Amino acid sequence: MNISIKNSLIITLATVFIAACTSNTIYKKPKDLIPEEQMVDLLTDMYLATAAKNIKTKNLERNLDFMPLVYKKYGIDSIRFQKSNVYYMSRIDDYEAIYKKVDARLQKMLDTTRTARELKDSLELMNKITPSIEKKDFPKNKIPLTEKKIKGLDLEQE
Repeated sequence: MNISIKNSLIITLATVFIAACTSNTIYKKPKDLIPEEQMVDLLTDMYLATAAKNIKTKNLERNLDFMPLVYKKYGIDSIRFQKSNVYYMSRIDDYEAIYKKVDARLQKMLDTTRTARELKDSLELMNKITPSIEKKDFPKNKIPLTEKKIKGLDLEQE
């Protein structure tokens, strides 16, 4: 076989292969499409539900599936989610924007949790170092630092 024909064949096959690997398919917008902001909320809760699967509950249970609770919270079913997810996946720019928002929310939650744990550790250390302070030593409108709830964050041991 002639070298130029062989090179042309290789280039043609490579072009066909590359073209076949890229998808420009844009799916039709489903009539019950989940709006983008609700999709951000939903995906955030889905990530939390997936992560919580391996955490022990108060009853020491593990491997619980919380996904049905997420679907119930948003009043959707898995089919509606799947249709919306495929639609957004076909629109990569929209999907990337959604996931950036989800990532930012999860990062903010992580930062809040770290701050709460650091505060709890600091309070525990302070309680070990300083003498015990009674609630009666504080005016009624003041909350002592030793309270387990600070600014609405539940700092009890999990």
